[in-house]
Amino acid sequence: MIVPINALEADTLYSLAESFVLREGTDYGEEEVSLDVKVQQVLDRLKSGEAVLVYSELHESVDIKRKEDIQPSDETE
Repeated sequence: MIVPINALEADTLYSLAESFVLREGTDYGEEEVSLDVKVQQVLDRLKSGEAVLVYSELHESVDIKRKEDIQPSDETE
């Protein structure tokens, strides 16, 4: 099930984005990007609709996925 970002408190949304960034691992790009910048990039993608929050009832968890990567079952879980 897709969770609208406006259904969450700002602190909760930030914590979800931060957790997502920390799960993604080490950045091996040419220049180091701070955690705050990475989190803001995720938040920007959520706000623009490029990424969505997906709640899994089965796993009782929330994940962040690119909109084009979600499966029809993700929308209704």
